[in-house]
Amino acid sequence: MTAPAGIALSGLSKTFTGRGKRIEALRDVTLTCPPGSFTALIGPSGCGKSTILRASLGLEPVDTGRVEIAGRPPAQATAAGLTGVAFQDAGLLPWRSVSRNIALPLEVLGRDVGSATGRIRDLITLVGLSGYEDALPGELSGGMRQRVAIARALVSEPRVLFLDEPFGALDQILRRQMNIELQRIWAETGATTLLVTHGIDEAVFLADRVAVMQANPGRIVEVIEIDLPRPREPSLFSAPHFHELCDRIAGVLHGG
Repeated sequence: MTAPAGIALSGLSKTFTGRGKRIEALRDVTLTCPPGSFTALIGPSGCGKSTILRASLGLEPVDTGRVEIAGRPPAQATAAGLTGVAFQDAGLLPWRSVSRNIALPLEVLGRDVGSATGRIRDLITLVGLSGYEDALPGELSGGMRQRVAIARALVSEPRVLFLDEPFGALDQILRRQMNIELQRIWAETGATTLLVTHGIDEAVFLADRVAVMQANPGRIVEVIEIDLPRPREPSLFSAPHFHELCDRIAGVLHGG
């Protein structure tokens, strides 16, 4: 993979107006994600987390401010295949096999899928789905479908990876297993990653830093550095310092 790229959000503001209401979704949001870092964005529903992610992908215009991915506007970065994204809904095409779902971004970017056969096979191995290359989405569990979605997000060899609650629909046990797998995948790919999540423990386990948001208006109120060594083992979930960090984030979330 080529060198990772940074994410720079500068003074983002966004207001939605409809049905006589004016909602200030974002106010002066500034955040820098250094190349190769893992940043988690956490906050209550309606605080603008997903708006930030959509703006970063060029899917949502902002009223003021600027987004740069590797020094480029979002639309240019996406068109160049510099970004990958996975959402809570895996969004797999039900008539396509695992391999062909993973290949889809290459087709959209106009790249030669045939020459990427080895890359697709390696990604299937990376996400732990060897032997399921020809399986259809309906034959997979929820966790397996999310693994396919992550492999699909990585197939273009993006320098930046955006994850919007990718494990939000999974039960707690499976979610923790997927957190462990995602840490491994991130370490192997080296992509700069921005994760939107509601899970405090998920954010602390995965991230180098956690940006905490509050709503009305949507804004970042504190960025907390996570000083936990890597690689992070499952035993970390019961470590005292892990819980201290979780409690600190919870205090900021609740205005403490």
